[in-house]
Amino acid sequence: MKLSSARKNAIALAAVCLASLMFGLEISSVPVILPTLEKVLHGDFKDMQWIMNAYTIACTTVLMATGTLADRFGRKRVFVIGIAAFGVTSLLCGLAESVPVLIVSRFLQGMGGGTMLICQVAVLSHQFQEGEERVKAFGVWGIIFGIGLGFGPIIGGMIVAVSNWQWVFLVHVLLSAITLILVFSGVQESRDPHAEKLDTAGIVTLSLSVFGLTYFITQGPDLGFTSAAAISIIVASAVSFIIFLVVEKRNPRPMFDFSVFGIRNFSGALLGSMGMNFSFWPFMIYLPIFFQGALGYGSVTAGLSLLAYTLPTLVVPPIGERLAHKYQPGIVIPAGMFTIGLGFILMKFGSSVDHANGLTMLPGCLLAGIGLGLTNTTVTNTTTGSVPSTRAGMASGIDMSARLITLAINIALMGFILVEGVLSYLKSALPASLDTLRLRSLAEKIAAGNFASLKQVFPELSSLDSSGAVVHTALVHGFGLVMLYGGVGAWILAAASFVIFAPLKSNRVALAGHSLKAVPCGEPPCGD
Repeated sequence: MKLSSARKNAIALAAVCLASLMFGLEISSVPVILPTLEKVLHGDFKDMQWIMNAYTIACTTVLMATGTLADRFGRKRVFVIGIAAFGVTSLLCGLAESVPVLIVSRFLQGMGGGTMLICQVAVLSHQFQEGEERVKAFGVWGIIFGIGLGFGPIIGGMIVAVSNWQWVFLVHVLLSAITLILVFSGVQESRDPHAEKLDTAGIVTLSLSVFGLTYFITQGPDLGFTSAAAISIIVASAVSFIIFLVVEKRNPRPMFDFSVFGIRNFSGALLGSMGMNFSFWPFMIYLPIFFQGALGYGSVTAGLSLLAYTLPTLVVPPIGERLAHKYQPGIVIPAGMFTIGLGFILMKFGSSVDHANGLTMLPGCLLAGIGLGLTNTTVTNTTTGSVPSTRAGMASGIDMSARLITLAINIALMGFILVEGVLSYLKSALPASLDTLRLRSLAEKIAAGNFASLKQVFPELSSLDSSGAVVHTALVHGFGLVMLYGGVGAWILAAASFVIFAPLKSNRVALAGHSLKAVPCGEPPCGD
């Protein structure tokens, strides 16, 4: 029986939403099990960073290629490949028995996840093109994505409590199979008739620069930031990025079409993408460590506590979409980022009070989540709605690449700030005679929330910090600096976004093939 257009659209929306559910779960459930992975797989703090960053860097690498490939060979076809790859690599993650194998498997999983993610936006943009219908579709997508993000922490914690960590990954094998059935039933094929060959030089140079910068941040303390090796890495990263800019400028059909940055809505929304991933998402990796290490919660209780941080992303996106439709994205996106920043500042105060607990953290967590909910789908809809539907893959590729590049860098930066904050407090609280390298090793253990074996590995703590007060305060101090960094960074990007969006009623520039032309702001899709 032939399905009606409305029925196919409903099935396509279900497929996209299930894919977004998987991606959301993968982001929010894994951080909760990192302390478990550290113990079971005998990893350290840097290993845990790379378990997350391998995924985000791979996502970034594939996103840049996927936008072009989807435009050229078909969004549905590439979507299918991404879902299948995500299912197979999730199986590899679940079967991993060591940290190196899990990191490699996470990299491969990130490739599948990135492919799947970029196609979600492109499929929605093509299948739902009318204003009100488009708002509803992106609203539902935001809700389901929020469900994955909101319930991921408690799901991850419960899986570890009742079974084992492997099922955090293995559950995606079944979900991927169901999603594929829905895609084949309802998703329409679409492509850009003007799409040309893959921008391999752009992909390679940008990927190398991001990887090099992330490696410099995470490994810099061990290498020595002024060592020949560290300087060589950062110089190579800078050169690679410069080559990327040159390549993209000269390419007649670049992966990153810099002309879209002349569109105020696109550029302002892109700063919103960066703002969310400057603060909210990277902190998702470390917040479970705070709840378990500083507050002494178990994995399930930590997951429940994280719901205050993630659940607003479930209920707020439709509100954000409607506010953007009514008041324009130039107000809603900066306001959302400002709210995220305010949440981080409140979390900093809530974490530093005497007898801090989940309740003292609650106001900040809620505000940060509300800010994210206002910003997330509004940003996505604005970036893709600022260009013709034939270039939706390119636009969403830039959007998601900006998110994941910022995420990868800030996972590393927040980890660096956390360790340095803990280390600075230890230096002030413990005798100066202690070896610097040993103190740094202790700081990394504390930053990972791994307190169980501290006095075995560092027996001197039995006399220097018998009550554990120094260790606990050092962790809280480090997290305070991370929260301050996230809050101030979100505010700066909120201000920059507001300035770029203004004046809100100015003419828009729309991308059409190889050329740009002015479009009055009152015409669609300006309100999207």
